[in-house]
Amino acid sequence: MPRSVNSVASRARRKKVLKSAKGYWGRRKNVLTVAKNAVDKAMGYAYRDRKVKKREFRALWIQRINAGAREYGMSYAAFMGKLKAANIDLNRKVLADLAMNHPDAFKEIVHKLK
Repeated sequence: MPRSVNSVASRARRKKVLKSAKGYWGRRKNVLTVAKNAVDKAMGYAYRDRKVKKREFRALWIQRINAGAREYGMSYAAFMGKLKAANIDLNRKVLADLAMNHPDAFKEIVHKLK
């Protein structure tokens, strides 16, 4: 009985890796062994940075809220503490948007806390 080598699946696997490496520079885009390493590395970075993205956005929201609160003479920590005490359930994303794009609404929140 002849040896069976599923060349259709093998080719599909290689094409999948090379398709993922499209746009890379030099041998990374067209030599399978090099492309496989490059794609593996890229996938690791992508996985890691999906988590990092959340951290970076939270930090940005905190900076925007801090800047908005300091315009009215209040620190970020004091603002968030009073917000919790007043049972105002707005998350940092919404507060940052208000501070940036709707300063009048943010001003009302600050005056309600003072």
